[in-house]
Amino acid sequence: MKVKKYNESPKEKAMIDPKKLEEIAKNISAAIPSGVKNVAEEAEGKIKQVLQSQLTKLDFVSREEFDIQSQVLIRTREKLEALEARLDAIESKETTE
Repeated sequence: MKVKKYNESPKEKAMIDPKKLEEIAKNISAAIPSGVKNVAEEAEGKIKQVLQSQLTKLDFVSREEFDIQSQVLIRTREKLEALEARLDAIESKETTE
């Protein structure tokens, strides 16, 4: 009996790159007119908060969460392959008897 392979990733999530988020916030902050530069740092912080909150609603995941889930997937695939090999060995043993 062969086990049907499953789809790699039925629903992929995008990753939130903190460096990109910081870069976007700085770019928006830099676009603020010079007359209000004294509030640029505060605005940058608020922009980052808003971006983070909106991106969270879009099913984005952090790099850390992605890396953890990637490792879980690797271990799961290894276990699946080991079980498939054991099953194949048992089936071939049964057919020779």
